[in-house]
Amino acid sequence: MIDFSLNDEQKALQEMAREFALKEMRPNAARYDKGDAAPDEVMRKAFEAGFLTCNIPAEYGGGGLGNLDTAIISEELAWGCAGMFTSMMACSLALTPILLFGTDEQKKKFFAPFVREKNFAAFCLTEREAGSDAGATKTRALREGDHYVINGSKCFITNGGISSLYVVFALTDPDKGIRGVSAIVVPRDSPGIVIGKEEDKLGHRASNTVEMTFEDVRVPAGNLLAKEGMGFIVAMKTLDKTRASVGAAGVGIARAALEHAVEYAKTRIQFGKPIALLQNTAFQVAQMAMEVNAARHLVWHAAWLMDQGKPCGKESAMAKCFGSDVAMKTTVEALQIFGGYGYMKDYPMEKLMRDAKLLQIYEGTNEIQRLVISREVIGPIK
Repeated sequence: MIDFSLNDEQKALQEMAREFALKEMRPNAARYDKGDAAPDEVMRKAFEAGFLTCNIPAEYGGGGLGNLDTAIISEELAWGCAGMFTSMMACSLALTPILLFGTDEQKKKFFAPFVREKNFAAFCLTEREAGSDAGATKTRALREGDHYVINGSKCFITNGGISSLYVVFALTDPDKGIRGVSAIVVPRDSPGIVIGKEEDKLGHRASNTVEMTFEDVRVPAGNLLAKEGMGFIVAMKTLDKTRASVGAAGVGIARAALEHAVEYAKTRIQFGKPIALLQNTAFQVAQMAMEVNAARHLVWHAAWLMDQGKPCGKESAMAKCFGSDVAMKTTVEALQIFGGYGYMKDYPMEKLMRDAKLLQIYEGTNEIQRLVISREVIGPIK
C-alpha cells in the first residue's frame, strides 16, 4: 500500500525546521544576501538545532536522520533562505563521503569535532578545467612514505573559507586518468592550504564560496577514503545520496515564490478587482502549484528509495533536475505576477529568482542530470 503521509516524527521535524526558517532565517535573509557579513549567529543556532549534523549517525553523536527526513528539512530551510541552507547542505555533502566510505575509526575521528561544536566541512571536487568532467582533475596527491602530498587548486568551493575539514579529490596515479582519482580527508590546519578570495555571486550570497590552493599539503595516508583510484566512485555515490536534497531545496524556493505570488495577487487591484481573479493569473498559479507538488513527490520518492537501500541514481537525478527547474520557472512566473515590484529589492521575488539559478548548476548541472537519466532510460544499444 502506498502511503504519502508523514509520520509523527517527520511532522515534528518539518514543523521544527519551518519554525527555524520563519524565525531565524527569513528575518535575516535580506541582510546576509548583501554579502557584507556571515550569518554566524544563525549558524550557531542551526548547530544547536542539529541541522549541521543531521546526517551523522546517532552512534557517532549526530542526528541519524534518514534521507526522506533530510529532504523534508531541506525544503523548509531553503524556503527560509537558500544561501544559508547551502552552507548547511554543503557541510552534509562533505561529510557524506566519510559516512559512505569511511572506516569506523575514521568516522569516530572526523565526526567527533562536528558534534561537539559548530564546524563546517567542504567538498573539494571542482576545478577550473574539471567541472562536469571530473575526469579532467589535475590536483595531485602523490604518496611519500606514510603521507600524501597534495598540490593543485579547487574552485567554487562552498564553505571553503570557513571549514575545519575538507574532502579533496586528487590524482594519486596521474597515468590512470579518472581511475587514478582518490578521495582524501584534509584537516584545515594542514600547512600549505591557501584560501583565495571569496566569490561575489549572483545568489546564495549568505554562503561562503572560495577558490583554494594546496601547496605541498601533507596528510597521513590513513586519511584516504576507500582505496586509491576509487575517488570518482566516492564522488558519484555521494552525489547520488545528496541530490534529492537539492531537489528539495528547489521545492522550498518554488513554494516560497508561489506563496508570495498568491498573497500579492489577492491584494493587487487592477481593472477594479484583485488580479488573482484574472484568468491568466489564476492559471499561472494553478500551473505553479501543480509543478511544485510534482517536484516534491519526485524528491520524496528518490529519498525513500535511498532509505530502502534500492538503486536510485536515475531517480535522484530526476529529483534534482526537475526540482531545480521548477524553482527557476516558478520564481520567474511569480516575479511576473508582481510586475515591476518584483524587480525591486524591497520585495522578496528577485532574491528567490537569483537563488533558484544555482540549483540548476551545483552538484552536477542539469545537463549532466539529463545525461544520467537518458543513459538509464535508453540502456545499452547493440
